[in-house]
Parts: sequence; C-alpha cells; structure tokens
Amino acid sequence: MDGQEGHRADRAPLPFRGALLNTLTVLVGSLLGLGVGTWLPPGLQSVAMSGIGLVTVGIGIKMFLETKNVLVVAASIALGGVIGKLIGIDVGLEAMSEAVRLRFGGADHAFNEGLVGAVILFCVGPMTIMGCIQDGIERRIDLLSLKSLLDGVSSVFLAAASRSYGQGVLASAVFVLIVQSSLTALARPLKPLVKNPNIVAEATAAGGVMLVAIGLGLLKVQMAEKVHSEVYLPALVLAPAFAALFERKKPAI
Repeated sequence: MDGQEGHRADRAPLPFRGALLNTLTVLVGSLLGLGVGTWLPPGLQSVAMSGIGLVTVGIGIKMFLETKNVLVVAASIALGGVIGKLIGIDVGLEAMSEAVRLRFGGADHAFNEGLVGAVILFCVGPMTIMGCIQDGIERRIDLLSLKSLLDGVSSVFLAAASRSYGQGVLASAVFVLIVQSSLTALARPLKPLVKNPNIVAEATAAGGVMLVAIGLGLLKVQMAEKVHSEVYLPALVLAPAFAALFERKKPAI
C-alpha cells in the first residue's frame, strides 16, 4: 500500500500549472503580436489601435455592469486613485516605461496603457479567481486552460496595435504569473470569500472602469488622455474589501 501511495504522490500534478500555462500563452501571444505589428504600416497601426480602443471600452462597460452596488465601485476608484497617487504607482510605471525605451526602444505612455489594460484583462474576473482556486485545491486547470487560450489570442491582437502598447502587454506576463500564483497559493483561505458573488463582481466592475478610461485614451479622447489609469490599481483590492464590509453591515432579514 505504501508503495502505491508513493507512486500516486509521484504522479500528482505540479502546483501552479495554470499560472505557468497562462503566463506562457500571454508571452507567446504578445511576441507574435509584436512581430505582426512590425509589418503594419503606420496608417494601419493607427486603425488597429483605434479598434483595440473600441473593444477595450466595450469590455470595460461589460465588466462594470457586473456591479451590484455602484457606491462600492465609486468609493474604491476614488480612494484607490488617491492611494495610488500617494504611493507613486504612476511614477513607478513611468520609470519602467523609460527603462524599456532605453533597452528596447519604442516605449512611451502607451506602454503603461498596454501593461495596465492587459493586467486587468488577464488577472481580474471570475474565471481567474475560480480557476486559481480550482488549481490550488483540486490541482485541476480546466478553467485556467480555457482562459489561457483566450488570453493568448487576445494578447496577439493587443500587442499588434503598436510597438509601445505591445511591449506593455508583453510585460504583463510577469504580473499574470505573480497574481495567479499568489491566488493559487491562497486558494483555501480565499474559497469562502469567493462564494459571495458580490465580492468578485465589485472587483470586476472596478477593473471595468479602468478599462473604459484606457480605451478612451487609445481613442484619443482629449480628457481621457489626461487620466493615468494606473494610479487606480489599488481599487482592485479596495472594491472586494468594501463589498465584504458592506455585506457584513447588511441587516439580517
């Protein structure tokens, strides 16, 4: 019996397979997209960028409509923006963009938009959270395998929009690995929280607001170009926290 149990343990699936697979598909898709983008003349790149902007706005609106309480999203975005500005998220990402520009060329603020937009798209939402919990507890990656395929295809189109934007999408693979590995490692303590769909919905909705801002910036909407969406990243943590707090404060019926 001991030998059989040891043999089964040897064949147990490796941890974090889902996070590694998703990271790999984003890397490969981004590199393919950057390769395709180099063959597009500037006029077609502009058309592609506008198309990505329209789709980003559409995805953002769809995500925002997940909210069950607009006040939670509003408070998360407002406070998250203040926190993000105070801790200098925008400054840090600008420094990263400059480092990429000096090393590889091409990077500008579109790098930040590509990075933030891709991180939200690839790391926020029910499929990410439930997939990581499934991987962490059951060692199954059904959901993350499907998500990896979708993200791989998406990263090709996103990265092809422009060189700088594509570099940001490529860099997002690092954050995909960090975020999904962390969620997988914390699968057991997180499982009771995500049983409440409102908590996941508010984080998704907050991410949707940021995607709308990024999409409008890609479309060169004047006011949106002045919005640094990266400073609002703390809202992705505040939104589920506020949603959980709101649920506790609800009077029992």
